[in-house]
Amino acid sequence: MRLLVVEDDALIARSLHQALTPLGNTIDVFSRCAQARSALAHDSFDLILLDLGLPDGDGLSLLADLRGRGDTTPVLILTARDGIEDRVKGLDIGADDYLAKPFSLAELEARVRALLRRSQQRIDNSLNLGPLRFEPCSGTVTLDGDPLLLPRRELSLLEGLLMHAGRIAPREMLESRLFGFGSVGPNALEVYISRLRKRLQGSGLRIRTLRGMGYRLEEERP
Repeated sequence: MRLLVVEDDALIARSLHQALTPLGNTIDVFSRCAQARSALAHDSFDLILLDLGLPDGDGLSLLADLRGRGDTTPVLILTARDGIEDRVKGLDIGADDYLAKPFSLAELEARVRALLRRSQQRIDNSLNLGPLRFEPCSGTVTLDGDPLLLPRRELSLLEGLLMHAGRIAPREMLESRLFGFGSVGPNALEVYISRLRKRLQGSGLRIRTLRGMGYRLEEERP
């Protein structure tokens, strides 16, 4: 998943990055409303973790702008404000969940999983296709019941393909998932696609290239 963290407390932002990255997520962290607005104007995310008290504005105004233009990306508000009025206002504007600081990372991870599961209309956390199973909560992958150990970017790529299993996963979406706002070479994505294809050989699954559009993870036909 690709997550946007808007948080000006460097310690909290670092903790979120360290907790959520090992699960295969790509995390982009910004400390100001203006930076987040720019990121959201040029890219899409699977989930936004939003602090309210930011140096250059209120996170609620950012949320209102987001919902005002019809963006339904799940938003989890993280804030030190514990007044019921602030919580109600945030939820009424369009937040999907609310977590008051200080919070446990275990609870945060559970809420993140629940929001992602709900937005993708899944009844559990796992992503499956044929013999392949990915558990986002633990970052584990099994193939025919055997563990498949993947580096972080291959794990993120596999998750993106599984989320679109049987359908086209757009190239731009996969690149942003793997590399965030970092510079991307013209063949960078193909390198990871090739590595993943090798790991899936003989499994009955294949990654099909659809030129000009993206890639599709599908079951091979007899």
